[in-house]
Amino acid sequence: MIDDVLEVLRRTADAVIVPRFRALQADQIEEKSPGEVVTLVDREAEAMIAEALKRIRPDAIVVGEEATHADPSLADVLLTDRPAWLLDPLDGTANFVEGSDDFAVMVAFVEGLRTTHAWIWRPAVSESWTARLGDGARRNGERIEVSKVARQQLRGAVLTRFLDVGDREHVEAHAAELGEVLPGLKCAGVEYPEIVTGKQDFAVFKRTLPWDHAPGAFILREAGGIARRWDGTDYEPTVEGVGLMATADDASWQRVTSVILT
Repeated sequence: MIDDVLEVLRRTADAVIVPRFRALQADQIEEKSPGEVVTLVDREAEAMIAEALKRIRPDAIVVGEEATHADPSLADVLLTDRPAWLLDPLDGTANFVEGSDDFAVMVAFVEGLRTTHAWIWRPAVSESWTARLGDGARRNGERIEVSKVARQQLRGAVLTRFLDVGDREHVEAHAAELGEVLPGLKCAGVEYPEIVTGKQDFAVFKRTLPWDHAPGAFILREAGGIARRWDGTDYEPTVEGVGLMATADDASWQRVTSVILT
């Protein structure tokens, strides 16, 4: 299944996404909610990928970002034990619109109330990330694990857009205690892999839409990293909760928690 889904993502990107990169027309972009854009590419890619995923596992429901925006009840399947595909056809849409390489196509497969497979395809840099439960994570087909080197100064992102005013002020007041705190890349499909490769040590999120986080969080965990809710429980898209923090190791998770979440 790993190779089949990855081929679907590549084929869709070549057909629908790459030809419009840095070539979008104004009438192909709209605002679907305040501060959040959607494009013709998002919708066409989702339709193409969803149809292919249904052929791979006809018994599974496809929970796509755009379809769920139109019908929020689609996400209810995640609270049951029915198998489901989580699909983000263009993660980092705002980056794509701006002409940045930081966008990705992402899929996760959920069965038995837990994530069992995940895929991230970054068309602009021809980079794939995949993982299967118990089988580790792979970058371009090669096994990869997070670095466990302890660091005095951490570098990571805190996505403050959805934080309450008080929480945002707390982050701004204490961020320097960690090291370098960044505003985020506006693309979870890049943010999680950067923790695996050691470019970042952590990422803190308030909003945790399942198609945004299930693929990257699962890949990070299979690479030996950590993805937990703010209350310390392991993240699963099938369990409701508040916030999410991803780190390379437990020591980093505890350190960031002590500064940012207290």
